[in-house]
Amino acid sequence: MPQKYIEKILRARVYDVAQETPLDLMPRLSQRFDNRILLKREDLQPVFSFKLRGAYNKIVNLPESARAKGVIAASAGNHAQGVALSAQKLGIKAVIVMPKTTPAIKVAAVRAFGARAVLHGDAYDEAYQHAMALAEKEGLTFIHPYDDPDVIAGQGTVGMEILRQHPGQLDAVFVPVGGGGLIAGVAAFIKYVYPQVKVIGVEPDDAPSMHHALQYHRRVVLDQVGIFADGVAVRQAGREPYRIARKCVDEVILVSFDEICAAIKDIFDDTRSIAEPAGALAVAGVKKYIEREGAGGKTLVAIDSGANMNFDRLRHVSERAELGERNEAILAVTIPEKPGSFRRFCNTIGKRGITEFNYRYADDKDAHVFVGVQLGSSEDGRDELVKRLADKGYPVIDMTDNEMAKLHIRHMVGGRAEVGSELLYRFEFPERPGALLAFLTRMGQGWNISLFHYRNHGAAYGRVLVGMQVPDGGKKQLQAFLDELGYTYVEETANPAYKLFLR
Repeated sequence: MPQKYIEKILRARVYDVAQETPLDLMPRLSQRFDNRILLKREDLQPVFSFKLRGAYNKIVNLPESARAKGVIAASAGNHAQGVALSAQKLGIKAVIVMPKTTPAIKVAAVRAFGARAVLHGDAYDEAYQHAMALAEKEGLTFIHPYDDPDVIAGQGTVGMEILRQHPGQLDAVFVPVGGGGLIAGVAAFIKYVYPQVKVIGVEPDDAPSMHHALQYHRRVVLDQVGIFADGVAVRQAGREPYRIARKCVDEVILVSFDEICAAIKDIFDDTRSIAEPAGALAVAGVKKYIEREGAGGKTLVAIDSGANMNFDRLRHVSERAELGERNEAILAVTIPEKPGSFRRFCNTIGKRGITEFNYRYADDKDAHVFVGVQLGSSEDGRDELVKRLADKGYPVIDMTDNEMAKLHIRHMVGGRAEVGSELLYRFEFPERPGALLAFLTRMGQGWNISLFHYRNHGAAYGRVLVGMQVPDGGKKQLQAFLDELGYTYVEETANPAYKLFLR
């Protein structure tokens, strides 16, 4: 790695505003996994995120002429607050362009630091384009969230602190990855000082921009990215972070939605703090790495990158955490529709805790039951339970990994209908005031809506399940309409959860 990054990290001016955050032992998780797991607490920064480091280091190094005109950034969250606080500290003008979907709490936080918040577009790409146009029009300096050497150097001070705080044995450092600024800085410093220490990135499996870039040896542009871990929802890794990652990053691990939720719970159990989904990525990666490698007695560091969590998302996180920990199974079981069937079914399950039990009469022959069952700490219990039910003659489908079942069906069991020519689709659309009405207005133009389920999860995007009656031969026309609509969608007509509980 070029010497220049080590020098830039050592000279980074981050401590005018940032703090040296603790490196804390996670006692419960360490004992559970028989490894020493340490948590780097970047959630304790003044803006509850590491982003302050890079933003300040970039702005403080600007020439006086650029500072006099002001700075601008495009961000829906942590980078926005980092730029705003840095500009306030240095007494310069700041403009932050944020998507209209940005939660009000984050807009208010930016304005509280004295920055001008401009709401534009539904997603980051639109906000970014508008920010670039404003930068040119008003002569402002654009502060990139990750693809900038000064930003990378600022984030690299996290790695410098880890090595200073833990001078003993260190086997691997796990880093959440979005655009790549944090892992580039951390990896550059750690690999220069201790090349034997592994630096492992962690991304959501629905936003694998750096994972794919390293796998295919070039930066790829993802068609779409999941938005649950919105702090790392980036379609393409940064050019400079990718260049550094190719030389300094050992691998990137992908984790699921449910595994992230389980990691949020792990952090809470050990620290009584609540990480945002992106902030919990590294802990999810540590767990996956230990299980994959069968590691024991290692010293592993996970960077908790932020705590800017919307309170109304916690309900959804708590629902999914047990699934992510593999402590709960979601099953669809068919039992005879006759007296005593429920009791016999419960006897078969045994003394396991029932977390959920949904049923609605369908016909006089079969009853379809949607049931959640506690498994304890062993995933083997799930396979054993499914086998036990099958051996007793119960048709059973394991739906623990069925996203539609977990997101929608579990809240809808209770009504079935014979609807002719029905097709089922799952959608995501930008969540903002009036968005649901706008969605319905556009959807209801040519097809009868026969099923509809929407539940607010406190996220930037709404999730909707829609059934539509489509005449024979009309699917191609519907498909063209949906593509033109521009919403992310998945057809679910063949999903067994739909066939068992809604038709």
